[in-house]
Amino acid sequence: MTGRFIGASAALLVLVLLGCSAGAQDGRALSAQGQRLFTEQGCYGCHMIEKYGTPIATDLSHVGSKYDLAFLTKWLRDPSVQKPTAHMPRIALTETEVRALAAYLAGLR
Repeated sequence: MTGRFIGASAALLVLVLLGCSAGAQDGRALSAQGQRLFTEQGCYGCHMIEKYGTPIATDLSHVGSKYDLAFLTKWLRDPSVQKPTAHMPRIALTETEVRALAAYLAGLR
């Protein structure tokens, strides 16, 4: 009976590890999509990441150290809801694009 328990536990561990690996790959793909969106949507016209962009608005090089994914997602949906005096306009993004851009920004540490 102990052998079956150990075998079942090992099988469960393998499934969990495979799921974590797939989740990490999905996260990297989402972040890569967000990085493309940063350029495609013209975010660099106001923001900088490292030495890329224009220093008009907040430098986003380390924004993921300051704000979590949930906050960034809400912000990208509608900045004025988070901060009524925000100068950033609401950008026409799909929900998938919002999640991708937020994932990218949250990874900037």
